[in-house]
Amino acid sequence: MGEESEFDPEAPEEREIGREMVDQSTGLGSVAAHLYRGEMERTVEWRSRLDTTTNWAVTVMAAIVAYAFSGEVSHAVILAGAIMGTVFLFIEARRFRDYDIWRSRVRVLQENLFANALDPSEGIEHDTWRADLSEDYRDPSPKIGYRGAFSHRLRRVYLPLMTGVLVGWVFHVWAFNPDEPFLESAGLPGVSGIVVVTAVAVFYVTLVVLAVPLSAKERGESGEAEHGDLE
Repeated sequence: MGEESEFDPEAPEEREIGREMVDQSTGLGSVAAHLYRGEMERTVEWRSRLDTTTNWAVTVMAAIVAYAFSGEVSHAVILAGAIMGTVFLFIEARRFRDYDIWRSRVRVLQENLFANALDPSEGIEHDTWRADLSEDYRDPSPKIGYRGAFSHRLRRVYLPLMTGVLVGWVFHVWAFNPDEPFLESAGLPGVSGIVVVTAVAVFYVTLVVLAVPLSAKERGESGEAEHGDLE
């Protein structure tokens, strides 16, 4: 038996298979099309799950705030709305990590396969894209950490929502007890207003700190390992 030739996915003639799809009549184009279609369907499915979580969060938090202003209702109800929003945030961060797996694969194919097939003169975006994609299929893993996903969804969706809830809470405390000092009105049965305000302040400061991105991917910057901007 002859010596088997080694396959090097990083070699120029191997990594630019987009050119082969155009220049030669092979079954590779059909396989790649079916692969891309499947990955895109998964991406859309997980994106829909993200949107569903966001829609539920907006609906529940808006309903809670509206109920708090419907009558003589304690402002603690609005704080409960902020807690519910945090629960949805944790769920959405977990779903975003799964979504990013499929989104990253789609971007790899778009940047290095289809873009190269349409205009081979520009070359490819990532020299090791075939090896990276092969490894991802062999051992799938999230491309972004939980903290990064949490930070991203917090900045994009939940921090504005939480800020709206905070404004509603402050207005409720002030409007329903205009003749009392704010710290006194913010109190709850068995809990002083100072404790409540301090707890709320710590909660929101923590959210702001967690919203700060710690990497280029979390900031939405393109890079060799990120495969395009986050959505």
